[in-house]
Amino acid sequence: MHKLQRPTAPPCLARYSYGKHKWQDVSDTDKTAIRQSLYTMQQHRCAYCEKSLPEDKACHIEHFRQRSRHPQGTFTWDNLYLSCNTTNTCGKHKDNQHYTPADLIDPCTDDPDDYLRFYSDGSIRPRKKLPQLEQKRAEETIRVFNLNEQALQATRKSELQGWLQIAEELLQLQEISEDDYQTELNQYLQNISGQPFETAIRHLLLP
Repeated sequence: MHKLQRPTAPPCLARYSYGKHKWQDVSDTDKTAIRQSLYTMQQHRCAYCEKSLPEDKACHIEHFRQRSRHPQGTFTWDNLYLSCNTTNTCGKHKDNQHYTPADLIDPCTDDPDDYLRFYSDGSIRPRKKLPQLEQKRAEETIRVFNLNEQALQATRKSELQGWLQIAEELLQLQEISEDDYQTELNQYLQNISGQPFETAIRHLLLP
């Protein structure tokens, strides 16, 4: 999970309103337009786990505040994300949980880096020494989206294995030349931009 910058809402959303329409009333054409806007915003990755998303219906438009408990947000642009279709993580897992939306990290209004830290074993944990409220939000976000699910953690760990040596080399370079270290680090950070699990890789490379 990483910070996202939400663009202007696709114009088609203005054709629908709570109380008059249901989500099922949104046409396939309009859902495609909404999906494409989110796909671009999220750089082709799930808003929560950062796995790569195919540019088709193998992903779904996700309501951050569940439609069943917050129907007034059905057509609210700020309430929409694109999620992977994994049943036991991310959006689909969230929809089977009881939670308070304010207790979750919203990647368009919060910076997940302020709350969460990835580790080389593929796990994600709350950052150390968080104030009580921030600690609760970090823990709830991990729980509700099931971001430490076994298979997901294993996938992240596997992705990070190829970067362990690079991280070690960067640390050695830092001890020799701060300028060269920063140049190399910036190049790697630029290269991983938009990649699946970018945040986990970035946390590995940054001391």
